[in-house]
Order: sequence, then C-alpha cells, then structure tokens
Amino acid sequence: MIWANQTVVTEFILLGFPTLKQFQFLLFVVILVIYITSLLGNILIILITTVDPALSSPMYFFLRNLSFLEICFTLVVVPKLLAILFSENKSISFSGCIAQMFFFFFLGTVECFLLVAMAYDRYIAIRYPLRYTSIMNRRMCIQIMLTLWISGIPMGTVQVKWLFSFPFCGPNEVDHFFCDGPPLIELVCADTYKFEMHSLTATVIIIMVPFVLIIVSYICIIHTVLRMTSAEGRYKAFSTCSSHLTVVILFYGTSSLTYIWPKSSYSPDTKKILSLSYTVITPMLNPIIYSLRNNEVKGAMWRTLSRKRSSW
Repeated sequence: MIWANQTVVTEFILLGFPTLKQFQFLLFVVILVIYITSLLGNILIILITTVDPALSSPMYFFLRNLSFLEICFTLVVVPKLLAILFSENKSISFSGCIAQMFFFFFLGTVECFLLVAMAYDRYIAIRYPLRYTSIMNRRMCIQIMLTLWISGIPMGTVQVKWLFSFPFCGPNEVDHFFCDGPPLIELVCADTYKFEMHSLTATVIIIMVPFVLIIVSYICIIHTVLRMTSAEGRYKAFSTCSSHLTVVILFYGTSSLTYIWPKSSYSPDTKKILSLSYTVITPMLNPIIYSLRNNEVKGAMWRTLSRKRSSW
C-alpha cells in the first residue's frame, strides 16, 4: 500500500500553542532549558551507572535503558517543538510526520513494558535476595530488553500504516505540537470509526496491561516486605522501590488521561499540556527522581566527582 498516492496533502502544519502566541519565546526558553536538563541528566545517569562498579546490578541496567529511552523519546518530539516555537515555519513533511508518529508509538510502547520489567526486577530483589543475581543474570536482562525493544515495532507499524492509509484531502493543520494519532484522525476525509475503536483498544492494552502487571508486582512486594521482621529491612526494601513507583505514577497518570479518557473531557489546550508532561517534563524528572531518592546513585555521583577532582 503506497501511502503517498492516497493523499493530496504533502505536508502538515503543527499549530503548537496558538492561544499562547504572546508567550511563544518564553515557552521556547523554558522548554529548551528543560530539554537540555533532561539530556544532561539522562546522559549522566547512563555514564555513572556504567563506570561505577557499585551500580552493576540489574536494577541499574534497566535504569540505563530507561535513561537511553528517555533521550530517544525527547529527540523525537522536542527539537521539532522548539523549531515551531522559535520560527514561523511550523510545517513538517508527510514522511517526517509518519516517522515522528512511528517512533513516538514505538518508544512509548517500549517504555510501558520497561517499567513492568523494572517492577519485576524489584520484586525478585526483595522476594529472593540471595538468588537475585542468579535469576536476573546478565543474559536474562539482555533478553528482556531485546524483547521489549522488539515489542514496540508492531504497535508503531500497525498504528501508523493504518492511519496513513486513509486519504488526507485538506486542511493540513494539526492542532498539536507533534504528529499524534487523535489530532491527525480529525484531518482524515473518510470514515475512521473502525480505526478509532481498534486504536483505542490497542492503546488501552498497551497502557493498562503493563500498569496492572506493575500493580500486581507491587502487591507481591508489599506482601513480602510486611512479612519482614526487621524495620530497617522493610524501610530499605520500600526505599529501593520509591523512585520507580514515582516514575510510574508520573508516566501512567498523564498518558492515561491523554489517551484513555473521553475526548470531550478535556479541551485541546489541556491535552497539549498533558502531552507536554510526559514528552518533555517527565524525561527531565526521571534522572532527578532516581538521583535524589537513591543513596547508591548519589554516592556514585560523589565518587565520580571526587575521582575527577583528584585527576585534576
């Protein structure tokens, strides 16, 4: 199926935030600062968890992958957002829109399942502490990550191929700051009811099934922790989960409000703000959450800085 032959639209116009036109430059500066902070923070997490021997456990292997995923996620959305805020040219090519939407769904699916893997890792660490490294060995962790990255391909491919098989006859103005499914569907000049139902079902599965698995993991974790006789042991067990649980709440809270709630519940501007939360703000908060709430990461940072100062 050749997508380009089924449309008269050759490019899309990303409207961004037209109601905040007078604050465009301020919004550009704020998002740029957040973007740079996000990149630096996630790169720092990757470097520290790679070079410090104390952070060689499976937990930090998954954290490195989460940081890498967040870098990729922001690269898909934020540079184009900054471009449309800074200049008058708000266009994105038809093929560019396809690519952006594919990688958005692909990376979003991988992140949903990665958060499940991280919850499972915490459960194994708390439930079987003596067998933790043998169960979650390097081979197992690599196999899990390969499976997660592959799992995102069908979601991105099916959603994008089906949506862009519809004709786009004009107008071509997308009421969003990136190529997302819901605003693009409104530009299709054909009956999309069947696609919307399938898309909603797939989205609910991708978001809710991992979320339910995470809840089940934490129920098992809480049950295991409450059986511990040592108060210090219970505190340490809960503290290792607090960072991950905070990230889960941030990610699933905003994404579920955006994609699962009824369309009429929020205005387009409200949905854009919610989209900003998980595409721009959450990737910045993740390394902050893990560095501030994790004593091992903070200790590794100080050791790395100390080695740098001593080398000078």
